[in-house]
Amino acid sequence: MKDLTRAINAHLELEFQASYSYLSMSIWLREMDLAGFSHYMLSKSDEERGHAARMIAYLVDCDEQVLLPMIQSPPRQWQSVQQLFDQVFEQEKAVTASINRLYALADSDGERSAAAMLDWFVTEQIQEEAEARFVLKRLRLAGDNSAALLLLDQQFLEGTAMASVKLATGYGAAAGA
Repeated sequence: MKDLTRAINAHLELEFQASYSYLSMSIWLREMDLAGFSHYMLSKSDEERGHAARMIAYLVDCDEQVLLPMIQSPPRQWQSVQQLFDQVFEQEKAVTASINRLYALADSDGERSAAAMLDWFVTEQIQEEAEARFVLKRLRLAGDNSAALLLLDQQFLEGTAMASVKLATGYGAAAGA
């Protein structure tokens, strides 16, 4: 379990870094008067912290040591909302790759409890990547059209922007813990 414990502790950095990055993004979006996108990224920041807490609880419950990572200061500006969401998508893909490595390690070590805990994360990452991909596609469609960007921002503000993604993927119930 020691290799797995080290790997989970290393993964915590990705979850906390995503939380901190998404908080920074939320601030920038708010500064750009894009309240809907800002609110969405703030909720994603909270969600990522929740993911870290879930892994920390697993380590504590297994009587393993938790090592909190140092977090780098994230960027505070982006060229565009699309560039910001390109970063979100890349960050989510990196988290997915790390979860897959954790799962492979748990499986090779015969750690069934870790694999069971990670099952939730596998499903969660499908949803996370689907959401980021959806937003990027919408932003690409909007292009330089500020009216389209404002409409999408309004959908985020109303909470309707992601409804079709959650229905289409069937993973809406998995998200949010």
